[in-house]
Amino acid sequence: MRTLDDLDVKGRRVLVRADLNVPLDGETITDDGRIRASVPTIKALTGKGAKVVVCAHLGRPKGKVDPEFSLKPVAKRLGELLGQDVAFAADVVSDSARDTVASLQDSQVALLENLRYEQGEESKDDAVREAFAQRLAGLAELYVGDGFGAVHRRHASVYDVPKLLPHAAGGLVVAEVEVLKRLTEGTERPYVVVLGGAKVSDKLGVIANLLTKVDRLLIGGGMAYTFLKAQGHEVGRSLLQEDQLDQVRGFLAEAGRRGVELVLPVDVLAAVTFAADAEHDVVDATAIPADREGLDIGPRTRELFATKLADAETVFWNGPMGVFEFDAFSGGTRAVAEALISRTGSGGAFTVVGGGDSAAAVRRLELPEDGFSHISTGGGASLEYLEGKTLPGLAALEA
Repeated sequence: MRTLDDLDVKGRRVLVRADLNVPLDGETITDDGRIRASVPTIKALTGKGAKVVVCAHLGRPKGKVDPEFSLKPVAKRLGELLGQDVAFAADVVSDSARDTVASLQDSQVALLENLRYEQGEESKDDAVREAFAQRLAGLAELYVGDGFGAVHRRHASVYDVPKLLPHAAGGLVVAEVEVLKRLTEGTERPYVVVLGGAKVSDKLGVIANLLTKVDRLLIGGGMAYTFLKAQGHEVGRSLLQEDQLDQVRGFLAEAGRRGVELVLPVDVLAAVTFAADAEHDVVDATAIPADREGLDIGPRTRELFATKLADAETVFWNGPMGVFEFDAFSGGTRAVAEALISRTGSGGAFTVVGGGDSAAAVRRLELPEDGFSHISTGGGASLEYLEGKTLPGLAALEA
């Protein structure tokens, strides 16, 4: 892939596809991690005298203007992080966008309104998507792809626009790809992967592929209960995907055949209901009461997982161990994160937090972000790369 060093950007309009899909409470940004991650590339471009036009999506407005998903609060925060005003266009490719871009001086920055207000951004109809891409590309002379969290999408701003303009990968995308290559090529061992989150179905492909590569696979979070059920254990009212039981039994058998150590919880925090203040007890993972639901891994499992991480040279972690948003059920996620931090610091292991809820948990639990080798900005994109899939946005940048 070409990088920023391969583009002559001085005095030219550069369209930067960023990932600014941050959580909002009204107009308040509750986690600005993705905005902060976009700053280095934008600063690199303004430092070279480019007129920077940033485009991004927020939420799922489904091709319609919806004030709930406006990027206006993001423009304000981006300006604070850049230390300069960011002009905000009230539309994506219409009058406001054209006027805002036309008024940019060298080293100034503008942010377009939410790409997903336009039906052409996500359209499965190639002609509709390409027509929108033509209008978007018409705002700029060069293109920089820096929204790693969207590169697994065949969307106009990610896939079609790079075909229309001289293009390069931004620093964030370059860094993410380097990390993922390190997780898939010549990986230092022991290689341990920790998977959590709600659903097994979200990670079928990555589990299947990782079973051919890893030494140890630790399973926590909501998806662990489907594994426990597949082994014949009672899981009460815990999250369960009945339709995935046969698939999971296949994973368990494949791990055995390949000599991959697949580690499941040995105890859980079982609650009477799904609530922050729910009454709960520590119970064996193999005997969860019928009227309880598991909301976090228990203390013995936290120690077990820490032990299984203690000798790792490479670790990839994707998905929380429990409902980390509730303080009472955040201990398992914290324990895994702290085990990774300890391994990074004391043993020099290569530790990667795979974006999404895992990255959000690190910030919510106020853990040091520099305690890990890398925190990804793209959970879904990272997982699809590790599945071995071709990511449309990366393919477009490599062309």
